[in-house]
Amino acid sequence: MMIRLLLIGLLTVSGTTQAVQPVNPPGLLPTEIARPLLEQDPGVAAARAGLEVALQEAGILDKSPYEWTTRVLSQQRRLENGPRYNEWNAGIERTIRLPGKAAADRNLGKATVEESQARYGEALHESARELMALWVDWLATERARELAENSLQSTQASLAAVEKRARAGDASKLDVNIARAELAEQRRMDNDAKTQASAAWSRLSTRFPGVKRQVTALPIPLPIGEDAASWRDRILEQSDEFKVAKAQMQKAQAHAERARADKIPDPTLGVYTASEIGGRERFSGVMISIPIPGGIRDLRSAKAVAAVEVSRQEVELKKRQLETGIASAVMTARGAYDSLLIANEGAAAMQENAGLMQRAYALGEAELQALLLARRQATAAMNNALQAQVTALKAYYGLLVDAHLIWDLEHDD
Repeated sequence: MMIRLLLIGLLTVSGTTQAVQPVNPPGLLPTEIARPLLEQDPGVAAARAGLEVALQEAGILDKSPYEWTTRVLSQQRRLENGPRYNEWNAGIERTIRLPGKAAADRNLGKATVEESQARYGEALHESARELMALWVDWLATERARELAENSLQSTQASLAAVEKRARAGDASKLDVNIARAELAEQRRMDNDAKTQASAAWSRLSTRFPGVKRQVTALPIPLPIGEDAASWRDRILEQSDEFKVAKAQMQKAQAHAERARADKIPDPTLGVYTASEIGGRERFSGVMISIPIPGGIRDLRSAKAVAAVEVSRQEVELKKRQLETGIASAVMTARGAYDSLLIANEGAAAMQENAGLMQRAYALGEAELQALLLARRQATAAMNNALQAQVTALKAYYGLLVDAHLIWDLEHDD
């Protein structure tokens, strides 16, 4: 116990340095196993497919939306009391996208791709949080199963001690029955723990097919350093949720640029040739047409500019929400770690007390009720310590996931 506390103290000193560097904490799924599980997740796969859609959309926006239009006109001229003439008119024309509009469309395409990349990263991030939580829950239930098995063995030892004293005439039949009832209760708790462990593995393996059943000891989380600003800066920098908000603002700006450029209509240019009076007259020419802009274009531009301000405020709101969540998460992880240390101290004391009561009862120096109470307190303290460990571990791993410090999440682009 003292060696563990010493190690924890050393880790506390280096906690701040590790906070901004990718880590490979013990007990967590290694990257070479976790990353394929994340990439195969349907939500991540859908976001990856969405990125391909965004790339195609950007390609469409890079091209002009206008196409060549051909016109062919055939007619017959008939003179009164005179001959008839076959005539025709043919031309080709195309609307030209002005340079400012092309630049705005390219910016819109770029922002669309960036938003889709951020959504892919966010899907990967959410899947990582779920994998982490399910993995920790499974390891925790396996540890709870071990604790229940140890409690069962201790209760069996207590029953053996009671039966030994009963044979010697130092314990009553009532004590034996109480000890057997306690054993039955522990057997029930042991069965419940096994059931919960099986259910936890079923949830994990069903949600992430292909995960290997590798039972490892539930790790001890590392303490959080004092530099909360480092966590805030790192998580904000890596936050795909924040990147989505900023990309949406860039899209709004691109739409505003496009609406502003649309105040000037795109001209249509064309050439044509015609034949009249049966081919006796031939002529050709150039045609240009420009729509006369109305007030609707100004209104659309004003609307797009107003939408930019809405998007800008949404980015600021998202930033404040993230900063609030990060500050809370850091403090929660720090407090959960302190609670874990306290819970471990209490569990160690209760375990020692239960051992002393076991020996005292065997020597006839303690009552059965005192022994059973000590066992129950030790069991409760161990389970409380386990829950404190799970809470601290999820808080610690949650920060690592949010900061993209594990599983190569920083390379989600």
